[in-house]
Amino acid sequence: MKKTQATILIIDDQEEILIASKLLLKKQFETILTCSDPKKIPQLFVEQKINVVLMDMNYRTGYEDGKEGIFWLKEINRIQPSVKIILMTSFGHVETAVEGLKLGAVDYLLKPWNNEKLVDLIKDAVKQERKSKQTTKQPKKDLFLGESIAVQKIYKIANKIALTDATVLILGENGTGKTVLAKDIHLKSKRKDDIFVHVDLGSLNENLFESELFGYTKGAFTDAKNDTIGRFESANNGTIFLDEIGNLPLHLQAKLLQVIQNKEITRLGESKPRKIDVRIITATNSNLEEAVKKGAFREDLFYRINTISLTMPNLSARKEDIVPLIHYFIDIFSNKYDLDIPYIDDELLNQLEHYEWNGNIREVQNRIERAVILAENNQITLDNLGFDTLIPLKKEETIRTLSDIEKQKIVEHLHFHQWNISKTAEDLGISRAALYRKMEKYTISNTAS
Repeated sequence: MKKTQATILIIDDQEEILIASKLLLKKQFETILTCSDPKKIPQLFVEQKINVVLMDMNYRTGYEDGKEGIFWLKEINRIQPSVKIILMTSFGHVETAVEGLKLGAVDYLLKPWNNEKLVDLIKDAVKQERKSKQTTKQPKKDLFLGESIAVQKIYKIANKIALTDATVLILGENGTGKTVLAKDIHLKSKRKDDIFVHVDLGSLNENLFESELFGYTKGAFTDAKNDTIGRFESANNGTIFLDEIGNLPLHLQAKLLQVIQNKEITRLGESKPRKIDVRIITATNSNLEEAVKKGAFREDLFYRINTISLTMPNLSARKEDIVPLIHYFIDIFSNKYDLDIPYIDDELLNQLEHYEWNGNIREVQNRIERAVILAENNQITLDNLGFDTLIPLKKEETIRTLSDIEKQKIVEHLHFHQWNISKTAEDLGISRAALYRKMEKYTISNTAS
């Protein structure tokens, strides 16, 4: 019998309940976790991707009011809203279980339970959890920003930039998320209710640059049958994002410089300039400073577009964003193609986290879209992702233990907050005392590298 691909967490202070339920459920579900101390719940959700929780409502001898169960129900809903919770209670405390249903539990089970009913309840809860992930709209679903230290530093600066009209130059390799950063700046600016116009200069025919950017009048050239506005005019009062600015020909670089300086454009075939109010963001994967030295890019334009520059890191420099990014794209493409959200196991995720990703975020997007479409039995495999039997991992890289990962994360946060213990603890979601214990455990001091 094939097991259901899901992780079930059982929480009860009675060891015999944990043993009996695990023996029953491990025949039906891929992963069964047990916990006798509810205080360990937050850490379990950090370490594991849990689909369904089966939870008792009382944990201390002599206390049978179910208040602890209600408290932890609310906590789990706060930590991971998508998880489905089934409550366990005795016949005499059904009222408290009903209160739990009002607070988000999907069902309750009376002790002693019927084995068949328990399995059916959990299978239904797994289906509900997957369906809710597929249909729930997350805020800013179209933008994945990331939580790594490397990228959060950039977005912290971007938040300040957004409130101004300063020109911004975004640097970085292809597929690192330059467009997403530009959109985020726009959405946090005073122009957020106006248009965001993305112009990919790398895909424009050189003969069309001027007419595309600045527009033209009827009769300005062959086939110019009507007056047509350009991208700058269409972006009036909003933001224009000039992607791959390094591809702009020299003669148009001079015109762009005039647009920035005078805040006006002139259509092809016209002599009278038109005033515009546009915020300009540019991006490139090329070295503009080198292009300036070679005479391929105007120095005065470079300084005009480079009021603030931000460099998006490669995905390999923000590894902690890889797994969340994979789940993000799984959700996106499951919704797009109206498919059930496929399962991807931890072993495969671990391999993907250590893959090179030379194509950065764009490669993740392409491989996950392919996998969601081709997945069989609702599970993503190496073959679905376009790999053979093994994912080529980074050279000279070993898979780290959870302790290694935790230590590195603490050190990164300490450096980011300049060794301010209070801010670091708050950022990590733990107490100052807990942070000090972990620093002692991992021998982290101000001299740690």
